[in-house]
Amino acid sequence: GNFITVGSLPWDWRDGQNDNLWQGVDGINNPCPPGWRVPTDDELDVERLSWAPDNNSTGAFASDLKWPVGGGRLDDGALLNVGSAGYVWSSSVSGAVARRLYFDSGSASMDSDRRARGMSVRCVRDN
Repeated sequence: GNFITVGSLPWDWRDGQNDNLWQGVDGINNPCPPGWRVPTDDELDVERLSWAPDNNSTGAFASDLKWPVGGGRLDDGALLNVGSAGYVWSSSVSGAVARRLYFDSGSASMDSDRRARGMSVRCVRDN
């Protein structure tokens, strides 16, 4: 009941998009603990490629990071693919949308999605 829903372009929960909210440890709205940050799409793609030969949810869970298939939420707040797919935000943007990691039993890929959708966030820390 507390999910912010959006039903029109640009499909972003924030009125006036801001591409700098999750940018690095000092991002102005960084959802991670102090010293941690949301990874970029390039960093998530390197992780995804390490799952070979199982470039799917099996490889994701077999990795050291044990990626879960937590599903996500649509623009209207409805649950999506809980228990069968993983959706993970990156800190990278692409125009009016944001980059994400996606994986299910058949494949894993990097793509873009509407910012109003709800997805998991996995924080990383720089060494």
